[in-house]
Amino acid sequence: MPAHSTAQPGAAEREPSAPPGTLKGRAALVTGSTSGIGLGIARGLAEAGANVMLNGFGDAAAIEQLRADLAARTGVQVHHSFADMTRPQDIEALVQETQTRFGSLDILVNNAGIQFVSPVDEFPGEKWEQIIAINLSSNFYTIKAALPGMKQRNWGRVINVASAHGLVASPFKSAYVAAKHGVLGLTKSVALEVVETAITCNAICPGYVRTPLVEGQITDQARVHNKSEADVIRDVILAAQPNKRFVEIDELVGLVCFLCSSAAASITGSALPVDGGWTAR
Repeated sequence: MPAHSTAQPGAAEREPSAPPGTLKGRAALVTGSTSGIGLGIARGLAEAGANVMLNGFGDAAAIEQLRADLAARTGVQVHHSFADMTRPQDIEALVQETQTRFGSLDILVNNAGIQFVSPVDEFPGEKWEQIIAINLSSNFYTIKAALPGMKQRNWGRVINVASAHGLVASPFKSAYVAAKHGVLGLTKSVALEVVETAITCNAICPGYVRTPLVEGQITDQARVHNKSEADVIRDVILAAQPNKRFVEIDELVGLVCFLCSSAAASITGSALPVDGGWTAR
């Protein structure tokens, strides 16, 4: 995932999204977790007691500080890998490292993602390939590498961070929409393959969350539509979201922690919108 600021103001003061200790002894890998949604999910899982492998790019010193602070605050093991989600060999090594460090990989959250906005007839081929690789193919390779261990232990949670764009389309986002629709198909197929085990596979489909990725979309959409960024937020970004507010990261964290709980054991193969009513239309 591209490098972004890893700090989230006020994160240390917020209430945990799951009761402390509910995931004690579990091991989690969250891809694209040095900022934004992924970092929020990693923090939530750590607060719930899971050991966490962070992944993503950024300033090495800042990431190390983030890792150390999260470990000290939660008392769990926290590690980080710079594995490149466009490289299958890096992904396989990342899963193996997680299993080696923690003894297992119980919770896999596929969150790494990038975006590029352009009319399809002007869309650069290299951008298409990069978006498909990171937003879709990386999910396949992480799941492929993680499932054997989950099957051996007969327990696992695979949570793919898709998007409302996995359910509906928008113009100028051909690669992103195609990738996220693909994530939902992959989610359903994997869920059915392991449905007689204690492994579940689900996708969450956020609407617009104010993250570094969305900040980039605001800038790109302003360019494409020749509008100010304030006008883009009002007229383009949140136009699709009936509640007219950005989704909060903690709302997604709460859903992820619930899906990891025993209460969600029969939820599998689902695409769960968190989009302020966007896809209800």
